[in-house]
Amino acid sequence: MMVSPPNPFVIYLTNFALFFFKIVGNNIWTAIDVSSHRTLLTCEGHRWLKGDKVLKEDKSDSLTTEYEVVSDDRSGEYQCIFLPELAGKADVQVKGPPKVYINKKSEYGNEGDSIVLTCKSSSYPSIEQWKWYKENEGEANMILVNDTEGRMSIISTPEKTELHINSADIKEDPGKYICNGTNSEGSDTAVITLKVRSRLAALWPFLGIVAEVLILVIIIFIYERRRRTDDIVEAEPPRDEDGGAAPLKASSAVNEKGSNIRQRNSN
Repeated sequence: MMVSPPNPFVIYLTNFALFFFKIVGNNIWTAIDVSSHRTLLTCEGHRWLKGDKVLKEDKSDSLTTEYEVVSDDRSGEYQCIFLPELAGKADVQVKGPPKVYINKKSEYGNEGDSIVLTCKSSSYPSIEQWKWYKENEGEANMILVNDTEGRMSIISTPEKTELHINSADIKEDPGKYICNGTNSEGSDTAVITLKVRSRLAALWPFLGIVAEVLILVIIIFIYERRRRTDDIVEAEPPRDEDGGAAPLKASSAVNEKGSNIRQRNSN
């Protein structure tokens, strides 16, 4: 008696049913393979997330998915989600030294304003201690704490730290600031360069435009004045040696003609 091969669709439904029972109550099977070269996460699901960022997503029929974590930023909490999401999800914690991030390498502020420098980390285990320093060329870095110079304060959580500088000073505050985060697996640092601008910095473009307009007005004024002077000189009649007005050439020609006529009549 020949036995017909099993229906692939029935096998898939059976496997899915078994898998569904495994993930009831958000209980999804996960595995972490850590080696010197890589960290490989394996999970019964289709989407990997870290925080709110989607790292990988597939639509394959396989019940498992893998994600290889970058070695220098492997620590943190990952989520493996079986789609549709209602089917279940699992949290995967990967231990490692922290990775400290900054939004911008350089921050700018105006003299007298309040400035906030921020460092973040989503490592696992969470950051246990944050520290701030200011780099001193040729000297040891200055440790910054609350009320340093009477103008600085530090607000920290396991996920981020903020250095608040009140009434920024254009001479004292510019420079490089270092934030250091430490957990049970190690530590990491990031450097932010702070530049403080003068209060008049925002006015320089406006003052430049005003100066250009003034120079243009002065040039036009000088040109118009010289042109009027030339017109007046051309309009004045020529002067004789006694300072009187010299006779016009046309009048002289007429007088000479009249004189000739009188001479002829006399003859």
